[in-house]
Amino acid sequence: MQRDELADFLRRRREAIRPTEVGIADGPRRRTAGLRREEVAMLAGMSVDYVVRLEQGRSSQPSAQLLGALARALRFSDDERDHLFHLAGHRPPPADGVARLARAGLMRMLDLLGDTPALVLSDLGEVLAQNRAHVLLTGDLTGFSGDRRYVVYRWFTDPAARAVTPPEEQEYHARQLVADLRAAVGRRSGDPTVAGLVDRLRAASADFRRLWTEHEVAVRRADRKTFRHPRVGPLMMDCETLVTPDQRQQLLVLTPADAETRERLELLRVVGIEEFPAGATGGSGR
Repeated sequence: MQRDELADFLRRRREAIRPTEVGIADGPRRRTAGLRREEVAMLAGMSVDYVVRLEQGRSSQPSAQLLGALARALRFSDDERDHLFHLAGHRPPPADGVARLARAGLMRMLDLLGDTPALVLSDLGEVLAQNRAHVLLTGDLTGFSGDRRYVVYRWFTDPAARAVTPPEEQEYHARQLVADLRAAVGRRSGDPTVAGLVDRLRAASADFRRLWTEHEVAVRRADRKTFRHPRVGPLMMDCETLVTPDQRQQLLVLTPADAETRERLELLRVVGIEEFPAGATGGSGR
């Protein structure tokens, strides 16, 4: 671990990033160049004291998980993220692991979208990042581990994940998830991560096995979905998907499909987050 180099790199990148790039207002009385340490800590989900010790070269070796959080908070490019891992004495994540860190450009777009619900997904349907508007809509979908971090796995193994979708739309949505996964399998032929996920899904869900045998293939780029929200009722959303050139990550943007939904979204921004019913945050989010 190169503590002094790591400290200098983090400090300079913090000072170089503009608050507006991460959704923080840049007021006229602001004296700090770039972000404050408190703001980095908030964005990365760690203590201010640890950020201070990192920048002063006094910290213990940060974990790979913590480095990933810092890279997202400071909107690092792929090269900057890899450099951060090297300075901290870690190998950069392998190809699949890199795909599980939201790209810096997509994170900036999340910030720019403001009150429009949006999220970043991996090509296997893992939620890598959400903006606040999307958290208000579905709850936090970034805290799952193991196979449950994949939208398609939760959909077919946890009834609560389907509860946010009206019953009449569930078959269509299930088919879309399976067809999208089939396309990912084709792109990533021979990838044990994908093959293992499919095998475990086939073992866990008869419904998945039924749809998988039909061999439908479709990359979802535009869709319409109804969310059953526990506080404001049904929300009909148009979903547009932007895919990165390597097809490993997607930015999904949700806009109200009618005037009633627009009004309910405005109400949701006012009332904020209240406790979701048990398991409701297992919803697909897409």
